[in-house]
Amino acid sequence: MAGVRERSKPFGTHRSRENTPLLRKAASFTVFSSPNPTNYESLSHPDDTNIVPQISAPVPSASSVGHHYNGRSTYGQTLFNCIAVLLGIGMLSEPLAFAYAGWFWGTILIIFFGLITCYTAKLLAHEILDDPRLHSYADIGRKAFGPKSSLPTNILFCLELFSLSVVLVTLTADSLEGVWPAYSANTYKVFSLFVLAPTVFMPLSILSLTSLLGISSTLLVIAVIFVDGFSKSDSPGSLWSPAHTSFSPATLGTIGVAFGLFMAGFSGHVVIPSLARDMIDPSQFDHMANRAFLVATFVYAIIGYAGYLMFGDSVSDEISRDLLATPGYNSTLNQLVMWLLVITPLSKFALSTRPLNIILESMLGLEVTSSPTSVEDGKGLEPEGRQKITKQFLVVLERIMVPAMSILVSILVPQFSSLMAFLGSFSAFVICVIGPISAKIAMTGRCRWHDAVLLGVSSLMAVWGTFSALWTT
Repeated sequence: MAGVRERSKPFGTHRSRENTPLLRKAASFTVFSSPNPTNYESLSHPDDTNIVPQISAPVPSASSVGHHYNGRSTYGQTLFNCIAVLLGIGMLSEPLAFAYAGWFWGTILIIFFGLITCYTAKLLAHEILDDPRLHSYADIGRKAFGPKSSLPTNILFCLELFSLSVVLVTLTADSLEGVWPAYSANTYKVFSLFVLAPTVFMPLSILSLTSLLGISSTLLVIAVIFVDGFSKSDSPGSLWSPAHTSFSPATLGTIGVAFGLFMAGFSGHVVIPSLARDMIDPSQFDHMANRAFLVATFVYAIIGYAGYLMFGDSVSDEISRDLLATPGYNSTLNQLVMWLLVITPLSKFALSTRPLNIILESMLGLEVTSSPTSVEDGKGLEPEGRQKITKQFLVVLERIMVPAMSILVSILVPQFSSLMAFLGSFSAFVICVIGPISAKIAMTGRCRWHDAVLLGVSSLMAVWGTFSALWTT
């Protein structure tokens, strides 16, 4: 890419084993999906006007990239996939984020996070398109910071994916308790192991069928919030008669939690390299990112505004629970939403933990490979049977332990808001903001003033938000 100088040594031909497949089907409740291509109807091509205000930075345009990646996704498909990545379970806690931050700071924060994550997504895209040897987020980190960055990057990925798996278990149990309160949420979490364990062994071709269910659930939740809000004339739960709200945060601790809740909605940068490389015309990535992050910011804002107006400072950490518990709504419609929030996280669990399993199996040396071919007889030597069986047994054990540990942590930390706040404050800030900006500084050998400011502010928010999330837990 023109204008970018690297001070690191040539990256070589090493290719990351990180599994961050391109979303070919829309996914709502996870940032990962199937790599199998599926043709969508192409969306209309937008005009060339940049919608989201851009932070000025010395990042070369993707149009200057001279490499050809044989991408297969049109502008519309990439836009759809990017929006599907961004719109997920984070929307359920947006009203609580506004309750913690207040109207003024809540509005400032959601716009600010939308802008900086859009900016860093473009950084990742330019960095991956500048060097055809790079294929993933981990490759960018390795090129910028050296081979020693592989272990910290893998640990961050594992922590983020494991936190997401815990959130999915919590959401499933809370939703199931709401529509069928025969047992406690913890009991449902234990029972969910018998459903989750078999799914981790299913092929991607089957798991990817749940992607459409995820995006459908997202759209239905948005619609139901407004249908319920306008169908009720008295408070609580009415858009005609708003509940008590606050202009500013009550304490410094609550606004720290709001950092994580808002930021969690914009996480998804792990798949940005795949989206950028798979575009037919990568020069349009910046414009596509503007639109995708504008849509995500707008959707999160209207959900946060509506939910906060309807339930005020007493809003739950999951807006869906308030909808079900408030009398005067269409119970059938709300129960349908809750059942979708039961089924969708269960179906997405295996898809979201698949990259986690692959990373863990690679780090633990559980990959079964064939022995080299014998020179004497020209026949391939099979791996020792006992060693192969042992590795296969350990793989099965590891894949069962992941949902088991997710359930255990979900029982120990049952607060959905605390989990989302930690996911946003720690891993999302590091992976989505601090990492891309630091990589840009390392590869260009210079630090612009706005990058330094964003890096400092983001680091402060990450520490503040993480401490607040752990403190409230």
